[in-house]
Amino acid sequence: MFAQGGTEDDSKREIAAFFAHVTHETNHFCYIEEVEKSLSYCDTSNLQYPCVPGRKYYGRGPLQISWNYNYGPAGEYIGIDGLYNPEFVSEDVIDSFMTALWLWMKNVHSVVNQGFGATIRAINSVECDGGNTAAVNDRVTIYNDYCNQFGVSLGDNLTC
Repeated sequence: MFAQGGTEDDSKREIAAFFAHVTHETNHFCYIEEVEKSLSYCDTSNLQYPCVPGRKYYGRGPLQISWNYNYGPAGEYIGIDGLYNPEFVSEDVIDSFMTALWLWMKNVHSVVNQGFGATIRAINSVECDGGNTAAVNDRVTIYNDYCNQFGVSLGDNLTC
């Protein structure tokens, strides 16, 4: 379960990490959709969740969910055809955050105990290993702010 398990400080760090990534991905809650929308983010090799012609699976929502192989199962989780209607992630605030929590639990929750750096790698691995140091630093700064607000230490392994 989200922010359950471990100590109270572990739970606070997971909440801080979640909101740090949401804050970064949405540019401090300014954007619910990716600014650059020209790419379709369609993985044609994924036969389980095939792309619908004319639909684009660019980043949307608090964690900027992308790709057909994420929209399909996220929609199933919520009870919506996410492949046919990827806009659902940005049209309804409840669906939007449910999708973000689905993505978090699927890809990030299991590495939270490895430190904030591991969550960066799980959310956007291309930023790691020098791929985008400025973005990593921004995430860490925001995480630090949330941890301070929650009165909890940052923990280990802050970068990736």
